[in-house]
Amino acid sequence: MTVIKINAITVPAGSGDELAKRFAARAGAVDGQDGFEGFELLKPVDDRTQWLVVTRWRDEASFQAWVSSPAFSHGHAGADRPAPHGGPVSVSSELWSYEVAGGSPGA
Repeated sequence: MTVIKINAITVPAGSGDELAKRFAARAGAVDGQDGFEGFELLKPVDDRTQWLVVTRWRDEASFQAWVSSPAFSHGHAGADRPAPHGGPVSVSSELWSYEVAGGSPGA
């Protein structure tokens, strides 16, 4: 069964563009991972400060294998590097886990 992992990243004002740039720089890094089904980076369009990194996995074991892999470590190296303006790119993150319980056909 498909599992959804959402990393809710709290981003201070002025750092969203840098976060998006960093994700764009590693685009495709997880694509070849066994069990990986898709990825989206969601930018808030209201006054929220949380950006959402949404990934879909074939199962929990596939996700855990990626988290334990050298590719994961490499992709997250330097994540704590400050933004060009000197402030942090993120101040916190929280991992949410879901499984698909329903929806429209073909989704």
